[in-house]
Formats: sequence, C-alpha cells, structure tokens
Amino acid sequence: MTEGRVTESHGCGLRRRIQYDRDADEPPSIAAATALARYHGHDVTAASTQLYDYVDPDALDALFADTNRGGARATGIVEFEADGAMVTIRPDCVEVRPTG
Repeated sequence: MTEGRVTESHGCGLRRRIQYDRDADEPPSIAAATALARYHGHDVTAASTQLYDYVDPDALDALFADTNRGGARATGIVEFEADGAMVTIRPDCVEVRPTG
C-alpha cells in the first residue's frame, strides 16, 4: 500500500480535520479508509470502522477511475458520514472532519 501525506492531523480528539493527499496510483477507497483510520488515531489494518459499512469501495473507485476510453473523468466530490465523521473524497485527496 502506498502512503499519502496527511496535513493538519489533529484528529477527532481536538475536533479538527485531516487531509490525506493520495498518490495517483492509490485507489480512492484505500485513501478513504486510511484517512478515516488516521482521523480516529488507528492503524488502517486494525481500525474498527470498515469503509464498506458506509460506502461500496468498488463503486467509489469506479467514480474516480478513467473512462472506458482511457480519458480522465471530470472532477467530482463524494461525501458521506462514517463513524461520527464527515468524509469528503476528491480526485487528489480525502478530507475527514467532525460532523456538524
């Protein structure tokens, strides 16, 4: 697994957000799971929050995948609530912040 860069990593304890900058070859689902785990202060392999309980990882990856003709898709945003946090996925990064 590749390691993206985390900025402003104060996590849920201080009710701040984190931004996880994903690598170009890293699937959005992996980046989202990693960002959510880091937000809660967990290792992604030991995190109690399972991404598939909130969103279909394959569908998420497909939304940001190249088109069938190999071109890049138009930019978009996917946002969902998971385990007391709001997760926002963009083509190049994942942001996790407190809800409300």
